[in-house]
Amino acid sequence: MTMTESIHLPDWIPASGHQLRLTGVHFDAVRIEGVRGEQVATRLIEAADGDAGPVVCEAAGFRWMYFLLAPGEVRRHNWPLGVQQFGGRGTRTVTYIGIPALYGNTWPLRWYSEPTATAPYVDQKLLLTAVGAVS
Repeated sequence: MTMTESIHLPDWIPASGHQLRLTGVHFDAVRIEGVRGEQVATRLIEAADGDAGPVVCEAAGFRWMYFLLAPGEVRRHNWPLGVQQFGGRGTRTVTYIGIPALYGNTWPLRWYSEPTATAPYVDQKLLLTAVGAVS
């Protein structure tokens, strides 16, 4: 089975282009800027043997990396400085995250790591370890 065949297609991933999705409903998100975000993503993917779950990369601007966790997971942990968290019940803010399609033109967003059947979300423990190793 190739990696493409194992990609998981949740209903919150658009068929083409990209669309905004509400955090705390479909997923929670952790956002890390630029090179630090890329380093965390690389460590996460290595720790997960290439099956890290959904990570979205913003190709323009601040080059944010968005790590998508299961709904309700982000508030269960204390994240270090520079790691922004979105989602969870009881927050007063509403945040939408841009989600690209799996195929076609999705600029300025792209998948750094796709969701799979075995990793439909990023594992928060692996992400915390990767963040700690880079910080």
